[in-house]
Amino acid sequence: MSETQTEKMTGDELASKLKNNVVFRRREGVKGDGLRLSAEDMAWWTDVKFGMFIHWGLYAIPADGEWYMHFAKVPVEQYAKYADEFIPKHFDAKEWVQAAQNAGMRYMVLTARHHDGFALWDSPSTYNNFCSTKTSAKRDFVAEYTQACHEVGMRTGLYFSPMDWRFPAYFKPQEFPENAQLMKQQCYGQVEELMRHYGKIDVLWYDGAWLAHEGSDADAAWLWEPVKLNTMVRKYQPKVVISPRSGWEGDFGTDEGGHAAAGPIIDWPWEKCLNLNSPSWGFNNEQQVMTRDEIVRMLVNVVGRGGNVLLNVGPDREGRIPPHHVERLREVGAWLDRFGKSIYGTKAGPFQPVDNQYCATHRDRTVYVHVLDGLKSATLVLPALNAKVVACTLMSGDALRFAQSEKQLEVTLQPDQRQTPCTVVELTLEHSL
Repeated sequence: MSETQTEKMTGDELASKLKNNVVFRRREGVKGDGLRLSAEDMAWWTDVKFGMFIHWGLYAIPADGEWYMHFAKVPVEQYAKYADEFIPKHFDAKEWVQAAQNAGMRYMVLTARHHDGFALWDSPSTYNNFCSTKTSAKRDFVAEYTQACHEVGMRTGLYFSPMDWRFPAYFKPQEFPENAQLMKQQCYGQVEELMRHYGKIDVLWYDGAWLAHEGSDADAAWLWEPVKLNTMVRKYQPKVVISPRSGWEGDFGTDEGGHAAAGPIIDWPWEKCLNLNSPSWGFNNEQQVMTRDEIVRMLVNVVGRGGNVLLNVGPDREGRIPPHHVERLREVGAWLDRFGKSIYGTKAGPFQPVDNQYCATHRDRTVYVHVLDGLKSATLVLPALNAKVVACTLMSGDALRFAQSEKQLEVTLQPDQRQTPCTVVELTLEHSL
């Protein structure tokens, strides 16, 4: 979500976006002894860097975003009728996985159930049979998706919303305590189903534990008991990477929206999630698609600050990712085919980022400096390193002039050596940092 669009928002969605833009959720959550994964168990996640988020459900039919039911004040019974129309003839999970692979993405997260309460799998725990196998579709989309991911070794994630707008207790939990317990029972039952029945799950991406769209997820911990919930999760999926949005602190922090990644390196695992098509996460008739350069620029700025990028697509009611979205992802994948070694499996630094000018990653004896358009000088001036630079090149292989001293490192970039959206400079060191 772009900042301009955020400024136009009001009410619940504005509160949600601003909260996510300002605060990393991991630091808000309650603690749970022994629940957090070790750095070793998190290593695959911190290495992959780039993933596909998929928001898809009944809200693809009105095509006005995933919050349509709430914003349009659609009654529960009326909204449920969309399930009669939800028969996606062109859904093919293998095509989704292929689009992610073509983009250079190495993990995926599907909205198994969003805030509207409709489950994309065979869910005995769902309230009032509101799931894809018991309505017109007659298909378990989570099963098809997880199988497609597992067949090619794609790291597999599922999104789950504890909140459910169908329950009055979500908005007034104190006034409807029995209804609140019914909603909680559904949450526990559905999370258990997802963790037990679909093979190895690599990411569990909670969202929306906060009650009545007020306060933080941790404020609702009295109802959800997230430590208890995630202790159950660990029973079935001991190594699954868990987001902080159940009210427990989680294994990583989340920063949501299309605002720029700026500031210093963040010294704990974190992820930036944002939309390829900025108007909404779910399919929208309005199209404002990010350019290739905007996506690449976001990727290098996030990775250069120690994070991952989870880029969202919203398939249409028939289950198709719009073709021009697929093509844009392919363009990003072509960039990563050339420069991916400066992204995957790297660590942020050793230089702190300078906003709009450069950020860096490194692995073993190699440092990759992503020089951005904001650097207008022909000389890139970097802080001193505690290792001798033995070679300085573009990733294309062209040698660059450089001068190293105890105070700084200077690299000369001629105008015809600059590339869009960033120029990747490769420094080879005498020894690892």
